[in-house]
Amino acid sequence: QVQLVESGGGLVQAGGSLRLSCAASVSIFSINAMGWYRQAPGKERELVAGITNGDTTNYADSVKGRFTISRDNAKNTVYLQMNKLKPEDTAVYYCNAAEFMEHLLSQSDLFNNWGQGTQVTVSS
Repeated sequence: QVQLVESGGGLVQAGGSLRLSCAASVSIFSINAMGWYRQAPGKERELVAGITNGDTTNYADSVKGRFTISRDNAKNTVYLQMNKLKPEDTAVYYCNAAEFMEHLLSQSDLFNNWGQGTQVTVSS
């Protein structure tokens, strides 16, 4: 089982930016799909952004044009650049991996148990 550790969260004002990092304990070169999720209090966990080894990306409608997912296979790290943050982006952010993008979307056959995530708080 691959271990994934999220970092980079914090408190930021609306309109600000943050970059989240997801560091893997193993090489991600052979892991096809990796994604960032978030869960706000009282809401279900949702996929925010996913990326494949072929650099195919998928974004939730609510973050399109503001968030960018990228991966650095040499550093075994996936990033989430978040710009123009809004209070409704406040949530705990998690990363996970799967064989296919479809599995990220359906949250099925994910490679990792959910970790502690990293808290993002956007003040108005």
